[in-house]
Amino acid sequence: MNTSRLFHFLFQGNLVKRIAVGLVLGILVALVNPSIEQALGFDLASSVGVLGQIFVKALRAVAPILIFFLVMAALANKKVGSKSNMKEIIVLYLLGTFLAALAAVIASMLFPSEVALSVKEDVTSAPQSVTQVLLTLVLNVVDNPLNAIFKANFIGVLAWSIGLGLALRHASEATKQVVADFAEGISKIVHVIISFAPFGVFGLVAETLSDKGLAALGGYIHLLVVLIGTMLFTAFVLNPILVYWKIRQNPYPLVWTCVRESGVTAFFTRSSAANIPVNIGLAKRLNLDEETYSVAIPLGANINMAGAAITITVLTLAAVHTLGMEVSFVSALLLSVVAALCACGASGVAGGSLLLIPLACSLFGISDDVAAQMIGVGFVIGILQDSTETALNSSTDVLFTAAVCMEEERKNQA
Repeated sequence: MNTSRLFHFLFQGNLVKRIAVGLVLGILVALVNPSIEQALGFDLASSVGVLGQIFVKALRAVAPILIFFLVMAALANKKVGSKSNMKEIIVLYLLGTFLAALAAVIASMLFPSEVALSVKEDVTSAPQSVTQVLLTLVLNVVDNPLNAIFKANFIGVLAWSIGLGLALRHASEATKQVVADFAEGISKIVHVIISFAPFGVFGLVAETLSDKGLAALGGYIHLLVVLIGTMLFTAFVLNPILVYWKIRQNPYPLVWTCVRESGVTAFFTRSSAANIPVNIGLAKRLNLDEETYSVAIPLGANINMAGAAITITVLTLAAVHTLGMEVSFVSALLLSVVAALCACGASGVAGGSLLLIPLACSLFGISDDVAAQMIGVGFVIGILQDSTETALNSSTDVLFTAAVCMEEERKNQA
């Protein structure tokens, strides 16, 4: 019975609790490793570090194909709403996501984060100019699609998935379903890989802290503060400004209502998709137009990803700062656009936005090995990061939908 419970906890229990256990055990191994190595000559931290290496390699393997099928399926099966104000909601979704990414760029520039990574001395080089960045971007976009997947050229993968997704919107329903089934199949594989995240975090933390020392924890804490601080700034400063632009009245009562009734629930479920019924119920209580929110809220759960954009931006620039790369603000601004686009393709699984970090890192020539390590860092801080990210994403879905509906009502009464 005890063995059965242990197995259930290790492989099927609450992911947040399991990652927390992996984090604590990794710290403990790092603390006792010097004594064990001195007494027995056995490097325990390096041995369990293999678990982290396997986890990172699995993430590197699945990320390109996940992005390819996920974005292609989303575009191919996208339904166009009949309501004219759906365009305004989509614009608000995309604008909010971009501004969140821009806020993350500014926060990362003001409070640069560095984390412990295992990198070679010549692992990458900083882009020399914005022109070089743009040229690299264009060359990556026109890369052979198979080569893009094999070589983890995430910009090329994204470009081809968008192109095929738009083209397949005119395909038969059967073809669209096949694409959707492939995306679902890849997502299930991702679920399996992420279920092993606690073991990966255990190995990564043990090996990193044993090698770099407990001072490396300071980098994780600083990174988490920048992430959550930017998300709170977006929720309580940027979003209210956008809402006021629409409703022309004090936005905070509506903002607090959405955070309290949607954000808190999403914080614990850690899934925008799972929070859709909560948001629809809130929309009903706010007396919003049903024809609008029945389309806008499910759509927002897929493309309104301010929290994901912040995560992608902050972790990418953390890798940039760790590697000592000099990046201009204009190049970082370009990252805001890429991060906003990446966020719209964020997977629906817990920690899904982390799998899109390699795409953003490739913009600066950062190797996929370093990018995959940043995914591992994301899982280390993911206990709070992912919950806060989901709370911001989901509460903003109903907030922006309500803002547009209230604007429409205000215009009709005028």
